Amino acid sequence: MASLDQKVLEEITKLIDNDQLVLPTLPEVALKARDTAEDPDASAKDLAQVISVDAAMTARIIKVANSPIMRGARVIEDVQMAIARLGITCISNLVTGLAMEQMFQATSDFIDKEMRSSWAHSTEVAGIANVLTRHYTKLKPDQATLAGLVHNIGILPILTYAEDSGRLNDPITLQSVIEKIHPQIGVKILRSWDFPEDMVNVPMHYLDFERDTGVEKPDYADIVMVANLQTYIGKEHPYAAMNWQLVPAFYRVGLDPSVDDQEAEDLSEDMEAAMAMLR
Repeated sequence: MASLDQKVLEEITKLIDNDQLVLPTLPEVALKARDTAEDPDASAKDLAQVISVDAAMTARIIKVANSPIMRGARVIEDVQMAIARLGITCISNLVTGLAMEQMFQATSDFIDKEMRSSWAHSTEVAGIANVLTRHYTKLKPDQATLAGLVHNIGILPILTYAEDSGRLNDPITLQSVIEKIHPQIGVKILRSWDFPEDMVNVPMHYLDFERDTGVEKPDYADIVMVANLQTYIGKEHPYAAMNWQLVPAFYRVGLDPSVDDQEAEDLSEDMEAAMAMLR
């Protein structure tokens, strides 16, 4: 007999395949920014024009560019200055990540609360991923930030299904189903968004704590795995009680899972700043 989570996964997959449950789509500003960034003939001015149409996104990009983590000698006053400092690809990734926040809203109070909680967790993971990437790896911090923001994108169709069907209205049951099936749905979404494979791998592998990649270098799934675990430090959660010494991703990232308090404290200020820039 199929378990509840397997039944829900099969039902959601069938609804998606029959166009009865639509996968979330990237907001227009994110799609246009990505298309512009991928155009070899596009300039920083072209990307700035795309972003500047959206006043709220413009303000957020300027805020990010002036954040303690990104800040340079000069104050950033407009989007074109931000692009000049951070680069077209970095800004495009930031626009994609920041634009996603508007997806995490629902009509019912219960589901809306779940969505907002999920987004808050995503920004926490993304901020930590940004800092870990800059301190310990040669991966791209903006890509790691985006990976953190999309790692649990698969919960959106589950919550939409729960809201539309009236099922899974018990918080414990809902969380159990989300934890077990959101990675598979997340992969579907990121593939539909034409994300590169190293990003598509994030939802599927960030909870595979015994994962052996066969190489010593970390990937974005490793970064998000470690960042996600870090969010549970000091909390009563099964992940906090795990023996992190047995998680290979820590060693690929280059972070000692039994890191002393001093090193953790050294990074905490950067992590707080990285999380703040995404809010």
